[in-house]
Amino acid sequence: MYIQELEPVAGSLGLSALVATLPLVIVLVLLGGVRMKAHLAGLTGLLAAVLVAWLAYGMPLDQTLSSGVQGAVFGLFPILWIVVNALWVYRMTVRTRHFDILRRSFGRLSDDPRIQALVVAFCFGALLEALAGFGAPVAICSVMLVALGFEPVRAAVVALVANTAPVAFGAMGTPVVTLVQVTGLPLDDVASVVGRQTPLLALVVPLVLVGLVDGRRGLRETWVPAVVCGVAFAVAQFAASNYVSAQLADIGAALAGAGALVAVPHARVPATEAVRASVLTGSRSEELDEDDPRGEVVRAYAPYALIVVIFSIAQIPVVKDWLAGATQMYDWPFLNVANADGEAVSGNVFSWPIVSTGGTLVLIAGLLTAVVLGVHARVAVKEWAATVHELRFAILTVTSVLALAYVMNLSGQAATIGHFVAAAGAGLAFLSPVLGWFGVAVSGSDTSANALFGALQVTAARESGLSPELLAAANSSGGVLGKMISPQNLTIACAAVGLAGKEGDLLRRVLPWSLGLLLVMCLIVVGQSSPVLGWMLP
Repeated sequence: MYIQELEPVAGSLGLSALVATLPLVIVLVLLGGVRMKAHLAGLTGLLAAVLVAWLAYGMPLDQTLSSGVQGAVFGLFPILWIVVNALWVYRMTVRTRHFDILRRSFGRLSDDPRIQALVVAFCFGALLEALAGFGAPVAICSVMLVALGFEPVRAAVVALVANTAPVAFGAMGTPVVTLVQVTGLPLDDVASVVGRQTPLLALVVPLVLVGLVDGRRGLRETWVPAVVCGVAFAVAQFAASNYVSAQLADIGAALAGAGALVAVPHARVPATEAVRASVLTGSRSEELDEDDPRGEVVRAYAPYALIVVIFSIAQIPVVKDWLAGATQMYDWPFLNVANADGEAVSGNVFSWPIVSTGGTLVLIAGLLTAVVLGVHARVAVKEWAATVHELRFAILTVTSVLALAYVMNLSGQAATIGHFVAAAGAGLAFLSPVLGWFGVAVSGSDTSANALFGALQVTAARESGLSPELLAAANSSGGVLGKMISPQNLTIACAAVGLAGKEGDLLRRVLPWSLGLLLVMCLIVVGQSSPVLGWMLP
């Protein structure tokens, strides 16, 4: 049995923490400073984590390597299993041109560009984040806004800022699922706390978006639809994450926000020529004027409806219990680890939710989507393979980062850093979202930031007397605000709207909003850690 040590370097917690942070520092410097490709930075950081665990912490090499393999396997299943199948569904809609029909359907909801920004960037972007994440919402929504006549820079900025509130529950709850896996906290507990933080962002972001599109006039004339959309989104996200399923949080929120927006009379008032002339400085795509048969419009919405139905069925108690019973538990080979108190850690056992995982449910929805859209089996398989190929570097990045996280967690490196950081005491509540924000700003992924910092947030919380669920959730909730300034997302946005090389211009436009909303989140977490807002927690 390997027993974790908190002070393996010269018996000093400070020196041990300094050595333990080397893998994280290496990854962050290579990503943010050297601008190395994410998968190469992840692999380099993994090598550093293995060396620190083996040489500094004395973890046997076979156990060190085994912990890394377990992290990589978890990265493949269930994390990437969800992403691949979700993007596969999207690719089939593009292949059959039903995605174009969906885009035209959105364009007909309103001719007001401020309302279009809410429908496309906020509501549909949230739905895309729920299904795929990993940059897809920014790329797709930016292109759709340009097609509607938005000037490219404005379209990219709106898409980036909109991609905040849904991120923590993106890709069928992948960031939260990763967070509970590396921390050992119950999924329902963490999801419920995140669901009492990010909905507060949803109340603000729609107002920010109409302001970005049309300044003070936009706020003055369309604040009612923006508020109604934000409230509906926030309420649905809170309700789903707390009482239904973390995987359905963003889907429910996106649909509720869009439904509320369409129902508001203010949203259907035609825009004046002055508004359209000042906002829509680009050229509108002629494709938007094509008429689509009602049956084809229904089929265009069908994939998303199928996912909602299948995930809803999976939440029925009898079905949920049957799915949970199919989960297989294994003693992970070559791994026998105890914490500093001599208690066996949960990482010694690996759970494999074969059927109940979100990726398998999305796969079922994808198979039904192929039938509904008339995609031949051979074409569907080809699109699935093409999806894997498209994500090959993302797959390598996620597996390497999760392998690094598992090595740090099981060797005791994360525990050492957590005990050292706990010296900040009550200040941890303010710093916790900042750490998540920084991790996402550098890595471009809330999932990666949760894998890297989740365990040390929980350790620091326990040592300082704060709620572990609160700080774990704060890592993810703060992280969503780093998404808009991450080099990865900025590059995706620029490439989507034809602004290659203009990442710096976009950064200057979105950085103030990122920092401003981060401050709001820090104050929310501080309030929730005290009697002021402590009543908000479950």
